Amino acid sequence: MTKWQAVSLDFLERAGWSAGQVFFATLLGGGTAISVYNLPWRFALTLSLSAAVSSVILTAVQYLTRLTNLSFWPDLIVRLAKTFLGSLAASIVAARVFDMTTFHWTAALNLAALATIAALGKGLLARGSGVSPVPAGGQPVRPNPSTLSDQTYERAVSR
Repeated sequence: MTKWQAVSLDFLERAGWSAGQVFFATLLGGGTAISVYNLPWRFALTLSLSAAVSSVILTAVQYLTRLTNLSFWPDLIVRLAKTFLGSLAASIVAARVFDMTTFHWTAALNLAALATIAALGKGLLARGSGVSPVPAGGQPVRPNPSTLSDQTYERAVSR
């Protein structure tokens, strides 16, 4: 696998997870009193697409500034910040006409918080136990918050 393929997969993985986390948070934020029929499907899809685009933009900034080769906790914190900002930006984009006096900041911040909690769970689950087997090369694989294979992730984020 080439470096560009690994980077492309990294972009796709990050955007896909951001979209999924925001979609889940949007539907979850609707409450339990809403039936499946009344769930905000169109709104959730719009926010998800906006979050995916935001993730691609923020990941591009991260790659351009060469802030990709981070250890587990800094990488996870960057991912959490990007999820929060992307979700908040998606809410603003979905509002179409942004008016600070009428915008539902509480709802947007709650959605961003739910998506960020989902991102934290994904990052911790992706890390696993933190004990990686030592491959044939002799270097242990460092834990990371990505769901990509260790080799693909390392190739994508290495300089």
